[in-house]
Amino acid sequence: MQRQPRHPFDADRLHEECGVFGVIGVAEAANFVALGMHALQHRGQEAGGIVSYDPVSGFNSARRFGYVRDSFTKASLMETLPGDLAIGHVRYSTAGSKGSTAIRDVQPFFGEFSMGGCAIAHNGNLTNATALRRELIERGSIFQSSSDSECIIHLMARSIQRTLSERIKDALRRVEGAFSIVAMTRTKLIGVRDALGVRPLVLGRLGEDGYVLSSETCGLDIIGAEFLREIEPGEMVVISKGKIESTRPFGVPQSRFCIFEHVYFSRPDSIIGGRSVYETRRQIGVELAREAPVDADLVCPVPDSGTPAAIGFAHESGIPYGMGIIRNQYMGRTFIEPTESIRNMGVRLKLNVNRALVKGKRVVLVDDSVVRGTTSRKIKDMILDAGAAEVHFRIASPPTRWPCFYGVDTPERSKLLAANMTEEQMRVWIGVDSLRFVSLDGLYRAVGETGGRDVARPQYCDACFTGEYPVLPADQIEAGFKMAEAK
Repeated sequence: MQRQPRHPFDADRLHEECGVFGVIGVAEAANFVALGMHALQHRGQEAGGIVSYDPVSGFNSARRFGYVRDSFTKASLMETLPGDLAIGHVRYSTAGSKGSTAIRDVQPFFGEFSMGGCAIAHNGNLTNATALRRELIERGSIFQSSSDSECIIHLMARSIQRTLSERIKDALRRVEGAFSIVAMTRTKLIGVRDALGVRPLVLGRLGEDGYVLSSETCGLDIIGAEFLREIEPGEMVVISKGKIESTRPFGVPQSRFCIFEHVYFSRPDSIIGGRSVYETRRQIGVELAREAPVDADLVCPVPDSGTPAAIGFAHESGIPYGMGIIRNQYMGRTFIEPTESIRNMGVRLKLNVNRALVKGKRVVLVDDSVVRGTTSRKIKDMILDAGAAEVHFRIASPPTRWPCFYGVDTPERSKLLAANMTEEQMRVWIGVDSLRFVSLDGLYRAVGETGGRDVARPQYCDACFTGEYPVLPADQIEAGFKMAEAK
């Protein structure tokens, strides 16, 4: 299957790059993994892979481009993945392979070691991958992919530890950046988060003896697994049938979870830190209404990510809520090879205005973020073309001024609108009557930090808003990236 091309509408969004899922202790584990991958499809639509283990046939794998539903629901394929232990991965584009169409870049990655095989699926990004790759190649390693994640396999191969779980620890002590990892050996399912816990990973129970690792709780829900807890920052769990061992390989952890998971990446039906993602996004809308009130007739979300915040904004402001923009749910598979004329239609392929609702109205549009701003301009034009009297934008995140180096597909800084314009300049460029973003403190209050952001010790990773990177992006600095000046 050919790789899905990015649509112009999607090119103006931030994208989570990966989701990971693993199951141990249930028959036909790969089928459960495929369902979990389907639930995590929002984290990566480009490709997916599954590795399973069966004592008779050994390790088996399948990697495919496209959606999970189009490949991993076919009985003929799933029959080739037997066993009660399996892991899976859904992918957008890894740091080393943006635009790559090579199947070799699709995870999980597999390595055969003297003590047996090991497969690894990684969500996140290694900020020292370029330096590690150069060092490993100089020492004789032969890479099969362009992914930063493959460095982990090669580091494991060079470790002198005697068990695969210890080799994983050894390898991960060498890497920097963000990682949530699900790995498997012949008998164990392993989950690890980096010391800052930037990317998510949760643990669940399935039946009497089964356990599940998933990037989000929505992956547990789809297979009827019971949520047990989050894997903690800096924690490694090794799960064998009926047994879980927990260790802390990376010293004293300090949680810096990605705050954008609350804003956009995670599904609204997932739970993060004991909080409903939907409720957090609704509360962001409440904060927005308090911070940036406006005289208007209608509050409309930019679907689907702006919907909960728009509901919160409408409730707090007293302005009626309405679905002024309708999303075409089936556009994703309609135009595999769009013509130039279709491509120029841009956002209209994805969204359509409810003309009868917005005509003559002063409309508040609520969206999750502004990246390049091109989509915001097109949506504004659509609303005005439909007869709206005024258009006001309210954004459910602070201005995105810095790229992410921890596993999010972000444009370079020169292409981020907020990095190059003031808020007023952005308003004029987009062409709306008003433009306001939720404040950083307002966002922190919405996620449960009632005192706002602790300037001395931020509770979350918010580098995309502040430029304060909790882990220095070593490879980027080597390539000439300029950090924000210390305040």
